[in-house]
Amino acid sequence: MELRLLRSFIAVAMNQNFGAAAKALSTTQSALTKQIQVLERQTASTLFTRGRHGAALTPAGEALLADAVDLVRRADALTQRMERVAAGVEGVLNVGFGMSAIDVAPRAVAAFRASHPGIDIKLEDMSSARQFAALRDGTLSVGFVRMPVPQDIAAQVIRRDQLALAIPAGGTVPEPGRKGLRAWLQNQALVRLVSARGPGLAAQTNELFMDLKCSPTTVYETSDLLTVVALVAAGAGSALVPASTSAILPDGVRLIAIDLESAIWDIGVAWLRESTNPLLPLFLGAIESRARA
Repeated sequence: MELRLLRSFIAVAMNQNFGAAAKALSTTQSALTKQIQVLERQTASTLFTRGRHGAALTPAGEALLADAVDLVRRADALTQRMERVAAGVEGVLNVGFGMSAIDVAPRAVAAFRASHPGIDIKLEDMSSARQFAALRDGTLSVGFVRMPVPQDIAAQVIRRDQLALAIPAGGTVPEPGRKGLRAWLQNQALVRLVSARGPGLAAQTNELFMDLKCSPTTVYETSDLLTVVALVAAGAGSALVPASTSAILPDGVRLIAIDLESAIWDIGVAWLRESTNPLLPLFLGAIESRARA
């Protein structure tokens, strides 16, 4: 049943006159009459009786009127809401981020929320692999991920990150150069994040070890990056963490960035290529503006 026909029906019912209703709808009386006839065929009912005093609702017309008014109002409300969503005034945006974006993602979300207070934006910590799956099943709108991304995912690079040594304050530091770093790591017992919690970090760390041809021992594994740096601060050992961890670094921990190709990766903002979320261009535009600034 077309909304156009229901609007015509409501107009006649409210005006109790085909001529007045046609004028209100900016159409001709003959066109309006044809629309009411179509609606009557669809409902298999006569909706109006016409006489010298205008058009009066039949019992069938009275039964249809309340539902017709409710349906048209809800359709209009939906249209208005979609216009607000498209304008960035209202909607829901689910954002994922990994540990490498622990500094940039919350700030980007906070800035976007301040500019678009009507949008319900949610931030969830998850690995890049989980973000890709969530983008595909629609539970995530956009994510901050480790590059590269799968072919069905679109992305733009926003920054670089690199591995850094997290060393207890006062702890020994490696000698400059690859040999010094290799010798230092080989003699360390490291605190590490479990691979399942940070598969990207684990893969990058292992790539560095292969590059340096070393195999440090692990003294402790934990499922939380904050616990990793807390254990370093407590003197339990040293760790390899993203340099962006500086945003959550506790007192008593020193970070030393590792400037080797095997320790560096790109961070990007990613979304499903086929996404039709009208809020996505607004969010991506805000990210790009922040990057330029």
